[in-house]
Amino acid sequence: MAVLTDRLDMVIGAKSAKPLEEHFGIRTVNDLLRHYPRKYSDGMTVRGEGEMLDLEEGDHVTFVDEIAKAVPGDMKPVPGKPPRKYLRITLKNRTPTVTATFFNAGWMIAKLPVGTRLMLSGEVKYFRNTLQLSHPAFLVLESPAGKTIGTKSLKTIASSSNATGDDLLAAFEKEFFPIYPAAAKVQSWDIYACVRQVLDVLDPVSETLPESFVREHGLMSEDAALRAIHLAENTRQRDAARERLTFDEAVGMQWGLVSRRHGELTQTGPQASLRPDGLVAAMRERLPFDLTDGQREVLSVLSGELAGSRPMNRMLQGEVGSGKTIVSILAMLQVIDAGYQCAMLAPTEVLAAQHDRSIREILGPLAMAGQLGGAENATRVALLTGSMSAAQKRQVRNEVAAGTAGIVIGTHALLQDAVEFDNLGMVVVDEQHRFGVEQRDRLRAKARADVTPHLLVMTATPIPRTVALTIYGDLETSTLRELPRGRQPITTRTIFITQQPTWLDRAWARIAEEVHAGRQAYVVASRIDESEEPASGSGQGTGPPPITVIALLDQLRAGPLAGLRLGLMHGRLSGDEKDAVMSAFRAGEIDVLVCTTVIEVGVDVPNATVMVVMDADRFGISQLHQLRGRIGRGSHPSLCLLATRLPEGSRAGRRLTAVAGTLDGFALADLDLYERREGDVLGRHQSGTLNSLHFLSLAEHLEVILAARELCEDLYDREPGHPGMTVLAEPFLVAGRVDYLDKT
Repeated sequence: MAVLTDRLDMVIGAKSAKPLEEHFGIRTVNDLLRHYPRKYSDGMTVRGEGEMLDLEEGDHVTFVDEIAKAVPGDMKPVPGKPPRKYLRITLKNRTPTVTATFFNAGWMIAKLPVGTRLMLSGEVKYFRNTLQLSHPAFLVLESPAGKTIGTKSLKTIASSSNATGDDLLAAFEKEFFPIYPAAAKVQSWDIYACVRQVLDVLDPVSETLPESFVREHGLMSEDAALRAIHLAENTRQRDAARERLTFDEAVGMQWGLVSRRHGELTQTGPQASLRPDGLVAAMRERLPFDLTDGQREVLSVLSGELAGSRPMNRMLQGEVGSGKTIVSILAMLQVIDAGYQCAMLAPTEVLAAQHDRSIREILGPLAMAGQLGGAENATRVALLTGSMSAAQKRQVRNEVAAGTAGIVIGTHALLQDAVEFDNLGMVVVDEQHRFGVEQRDRLRAKARADVTPHLLVMTATPIPRTVALTIYGDLETSTLRELPRGRQPITTRTIFITQQPTWLDRAWARIAEEVHAGRQAYVVASRIDESEEPASGSGQGTGPPPITVIALLDQLRAGPLAGLRLGLMHGRLSGDEKDAVMSAFRAGEIDVLVCTTVIEVGVDVPNATVMVVMDADRFGISQLHQLRGRIGRGSHPSLCLLATRLPEGSRAGRRLTAVAGTLDGFALADLDLYERREGDVLGRHQSGTLNSLHFLSLAEHLEVILAARELCEDLYDREPGHPGMTVLAEPFLVAGRVDYLDKT
């Protein structure tokens, strides 16, 4: 008998287990049983002799038939290796024609002669009206050669039925068959055979969830669910299994997150009580504006946590322009008042330089320690980026190590081993989705051994509630919705170029009018030149090729914006070139900045009042909202124009209309999640670790996630070592999967 924690090779043998580990990382019985079917075949899987076919490419099909033709041939020679043969067989009485090709088939040629009756199972492909199966699983039922051979997986299933001849078909003629995520060398039948073998010897699975929780939500037992998801022959049972396993995933993820949260609560944070006579008080007196009610409320929460003996772990999310930066500055000053240093991590050099400039400007004399005109209790601000010269980096590192720099701003350059802090007390991560847990922890690890720095992560991309509860589930969340007083609303319009060809001309005219009135504009393109892939929005690839920023600059300079001062900004410019362009734009020496999404976050030019986004269908919803946030930052009304050559009624057209219809970033974030699904929003294609989520949908299962979070928080307080929860959390703890969730 077997249990979930058993090594798979001890249950099904090393020969069967090894390819499962190599191709899927499956090592235990639990791993295999949670390698769920990706779909189920509909109706009869087995297609008998003479049946007409209406199959689509990608369908999984099983045939029972005779071989009408068997044609061997030579495979392409490989230097240094002996000649190899293939065998192509054609089935009898099939419309369209059905062929199957076996490679490295020298040993099969004599054993599969014409007249052999066999079962073939594989994935459908078509070529010139011929249905083809490439190296399918097979099982000989009757053979003139007297040889009963076949693929091990089908032979295993057949032998477990204790039947022979045509009676073998009873083992396969079921209402459905599970189709598994497979690989070239581990096909669906192979996996199904292993699952069958394991379930035949599996002890009853202990319940992982509290019985009261199972009853409250009307869930199938763990044992029944793990069996039904693979073997149940009716939709009702499979749906019940899927519901239970959805809860399993939600609970497992939340248990991993709550374990991380509680682990950090056992650490010691730098106590930084609010001083009435320090930098915070001096900064508040210097502010040229009143804080909003929301900013004051968030600061009160942050101030209380910074004064505590446990490290703060908080995310601050807010609309574009809601004033997160000043909140973070005041929080850092409270930590500096207590004798610690603060590090601010930014994803790009443009954003890091923007933070350095704006923090110096707003602190004024308070950032000029040791300089003429500096305040008596002043600190210093340092900037460290990868493009600095070796001498510049060395000077900054010396200031950081000596403790003279209270606020250290930088890109990934801050994470290098050469950077040492004298007394790090707080880490601020801007645009959190650009970084991973391992990166922010590497920065926190630069503190003294007995202290875990406070952590504040910020994002200007509003986050759907389900995402906040999962990806950022180890952080407490604060939200800023209110915009500072004096900010002007942004009007957004969509230009459907093919339907309204004159509107784009009007957009260029509007830019010229704004420039003549003393203001500035952005024009955004989705890529730099023809060598770059287009930006990845949620409907990309369906329209005409997008214009590049290089071509756009040339067109505007020679055409509708001739005579204006145009600048170029994109990601391939050096750090110095970017700084020079942004400084000129900020100083009003450039009228129109033609750019890519390098200006998506952090760029603050209050005099910019117009933005035209070309090929706007190439951008995602949240990205468009971020871009739009670069205008509307001053005292003048602003206009954002989203231009596309796709029709208004297309999916992309409807998406752009939705963006134009609201400035509510939280509503747009929810729409983005539903539009793109979590696979793209969370970066599933960047890592296989998110394959742990098979059934849980962040777009659809809010109530499940809430129930799981409540259960985990309550149970962890009473029984942090709960064995069932540990089993469910394991897929999210292997190889840092919870860390990966936070990174994305």
